[in-house]
Amino acid sequence: MILPIVIYGDPVLRVDCPPVTDVTEETRTLAENMVETMYEADGVGLAAPQVGVALQLAVVDVSHAPELQSYFRVDGQDAVLKEWMPLVFTNPAIEPGRARAESNEGCLSFPGLRYQIKRPAQITARLTLLDGRVITVETDGLLARALQHETDHLHGRLFIDRLSSVDKLTLKRRLREMYEDIEEEEREARLAARKARSTPPE
Repeated sequence: MILPIVIYGDPVLRVDCPPVTDVTEETRTLAENMVETMYEADGVGLAAPQVGVALQLAVVDVSHAPELQSYFRVDGQDAVLKEWMPLVFTNPAIEPGRARAESNEGCLSFPGLRYQIKRPAQITARLTLLDGRVITVETDGLLARALQHETDHLHGRLFIDRLSSVDKLTLKRRLREMYEDIEEEEREARLAARKARSTPPE
């Protein structure tokens, strides 16, 4: 099922989410719906608070761009990226490397908004899977960035918190434009729905 994605301004995006302590059928269904929603929105990651659920659960899939990672290891062994995607995990703990890299980054909760964001280039991430296994992922590139982005969401941090001082000067204007675009899309959707209801079947 496709879930509605929470847009910036909703307080759930600033919640420091509690960890997952028990994986229930409801948790599994939520994870499946999050994966479906991520794909529908053409995203590479989605965190539970982005669909209104304050829980340390997230999904990531970067298998469409294997060239954007130079290495990917699971529990110390080289691994095949596509065999682990989508990666569904809970309660992540990330150890960042020292080197930093800047890259263009967006967020499904900020439609149309993108900025150059600086993050650690390599990470080691300890992730708990839904079957209870705890794995250690070592990686760089897009996967490292996606794991950091989603982990930030689980602790109420957003990519705009990492903006440079120069980019922060444009943020209010760009947020206003974002909301105006959303309102226009919603207005067009309502008009299309009204037209569809008023058109007699052939």
